[in-house]
Amino acid sequence: MVTVIDADGLLLGRMASLVAKRALSGEEIAIVNAEKTVISGSRARVLAHYREKRSRGSREGGPFFPRRPDHIVKRTIRGMLPYKRPGGRDALKRVKVYVGVPAGFSGTEREQPEEAHINRLNTPKMVTVGAVSTFLGAKY
Repeated sequence: MVTVIDADGLLLGRMASLVAKRALSGEEIAIVNAEKTVISGSRARVLAHYREKRSRGSREGGPFFPRRPDHIVKRTIRGMLPYKRPGGRDALKRVKVYVGVPAGFSGTEREQPEEAHINRLNTPKMVTVGAVSTFLGAKY
């Protein structure tokens, strides 16, 4: 059974840590609406941070950082897993991330973890992952 998490209005880091912990325990997770996930902080600081991550390294040797919102979310989850070890690799394979809601998940019940909800923020400064990926040049 796949747990479907609706990422609309969830904080990226908090959601990623919850998903990583649940994937390590053996749960299969599908995240929908990845482009509506929120990153806290001022727009200029967040965009500068992700531009620096994207331009770091060389074209041939990496490190490579994604542009698409679903790949950015999955990369954030990967950073919270021991992905170079077998358990972390298997946990990362159990996580699927989608832009929008695929037809297979349109009628299913979706969950939104309260610990990761945006209402916990004390500041109105935030940027969506979709805005960051558009800034980086993604065409999704």
